[in-house]
Amino acid sequence: MHGNDEHDPLDQWLNQQVRPLPPPPGTFAMIKTRARRRKLRKLAVTVVSAAAVAAAVAVVVPNVTSLRLSPSSTNGAPIADGASRATSGGTQRPDGTGTRVAVPKPASSPSALPQPSGPVPANFQPSSVTFDSPATGWVIGQAGTAGHCANANPDICTSIARTDDGGKTWQGGPAPSTTGPSGATGVSGIRFLDGTNGWAFGPELWATHDGGRTWTAVDTNGARVTDLETVNGRAYALFATCTGTHASGFASDCTSFTLMTTTASSDDWVPVGGSTNGLTSGGATSAVLVLSGSEGYLLAPNGAIYSGPIGGTWLPAGTAPCTPGTPQASGLPGSASLALVSSTRLAIACSGTTATSPPVISVSDNGGASWTRSTASWGSPSFGPMTSLAAAPDGTLVLASLRGLYVLPAGGSQWKTVGPGSGSAIPAGGFTYVGMTSDDQGVAVPAIGGMHEIWMTFDGGATWAPTASITPAS
Repeated sequence: MHGNDEHDPLDQWLNQQVRPLPPPPGTFAMIKTRARRRKLRKLAVTVVSAAAVAAAVAVVVPNVTSLRLSPSSTNGAPIADGASRATSGGTQRPDGTGTRVAVPKPASSPSALPQPSGPVPANFQPSSVTFDSPATGWVIGQAGTAGHCANANPDICTSIARTDDGGKTWQGGPAPSTTGPSGATGVSGIRFLDGTNGWAFGPELWATHDGGRTWTAVDTNGARVTDLETVNGRAYALFATCTGTHASGFASDCTSFTLMTTTASSDDWVPVGGSTNGLTSGGATSAVLVLSGSEGYLLAPNGAIYSGPIGGTWLPAGTAPCTPGTPQASGLPGSASLALVSSTRLAIACSGTTATSPPVISVSDNGGASWTRSTASWGSPSFGPMTSLAAAPDGTLVLASLRGLYVLPAGGSQWKTVGPGSGSAIPAGGFTYVGMTSDDQGVAVPAIGGMHEIWMTFDGGATWAPTASITPAS
C-alpha cells in the first residue's frame, strides 16, 4: 500500500475518463431499416391470422330441450361393454318431433373435446335414438351377452353408441350402470339437449353433463319416467306412479302423471305447476309430451291438452279428439300419437276402428283449443297397429306402424306408403317409432331389435334406408 495519496500508474490509467468509440458509418440507418421490415412482417402475419379466423367462423354451424341426485349414484359402465335390459319392443321419440330451434353449444362444451370412443358391444339392439344436430346422435339399447356385461349387474346390458357423421359410423360410449331387470329399474330411452347435457330414462332417470363421459342416477322418489323431451336449455319429463312388472312393460299400470322440469345443467327436478300434477283418468293409462322452441304441450290421460311457455306455467288448452289409452311397451300411448308442427299447430293420430285400419288424423291451428279432421286420403295401404306420428318443421307428417311408414307431404292430399331406398326392404315387423330432425332428415327404429340398426331419411321421408349397422367394426 502506498502513502501520501499517491496512486500507482495503473490506478491513474483506470481513473481516466473513458471515451466510447463511435459506431461505423451507416449503423443508425441500418437499424431503422431493419425495424421497418420487422413491423411489416408482423403486420402481414396479423392479417393472415385474422383471415384464417374469419374463414373458421364462416363455417361454424351451431347445433339445432325438487328431487336431488341420489347420494349412492355411480358413474356409467365402461366404454367397450357398458350394455341394458331390453324393453319389450318400442322406443321413445327422438328430439326433432316438431320445430327445431338452434341452441348454440357453450364455449366449454365437452362435445368440442375428444369424445369417449370404443368398440360397439356385440348384438346391439336399439330401443331409442336422439339427435342434437343432423350429424350428432346417440342410440341406447341392449348389447353384449347377459351374464357377461360390464355393469353393476352382469345380466343387465345397457349400451350407448354415438355418431358424429349422421349415422354412417358409430362408436361405443359409457352407459348408466343400472342394477336390475324388473319393471321399476333400468333405462330404455335417451335424449340429449346439446353436446353436453343428456338423460337416459324409462323407467329410471340418469343424467350426464359432460357429453356422456359419466352418468349419474337421479332420485325420482319411486316414480317412473315414461317420457322426456328437451329444448331451449330445459328438459321436461313425465313422472308416473306405476305398478307394472318387467314382463308387462315398465309403463304398464301407471295411474297418475306429474309434469316435471329442470334446467340444462341441473338435476333438481320440480313440478311445472298445479294444473299438471297428478293427472289421471281413473285407471291404467298413458300420457305424452311434445315441445317447440317456445311452447310445450301435454296430452293427459283423459284427453285434455295442457300447454305453456318453455320455462313457464302450463294450463288447460283444450281437449284432443281421442285419449292416449294404454301404453305401448315403449311407454308411449297406444291409442293416440301427438306431433307438433309449429308453436301453435298440432297434429294427432287416433287409432282406427281395427288394428289394420288407418288412423284418424286431426289438426289444430290454435294450440289444441279446437280440431279439424284431415281429409287427406290413405288409398289402400296395409296397416298394422299405429306406433308413432312425427311432423317436420315444413308440415310434412310421417306415421309409423308395425307394417311400415307412411308420409303426407306438406299441403298434400294423399298419404303415400314409403318405399325403401338403396335397395333395402322395409322391415317386415314395421317400426316402433319415427321422428323428424329437420325438413329433410328423420329417423325410425325397427320393431325387430335384432336388426342392429336404425333407419334414416334424407329426402323428407320419401325414401328410407338403414344406417351403417350399429355393430363392432370388422
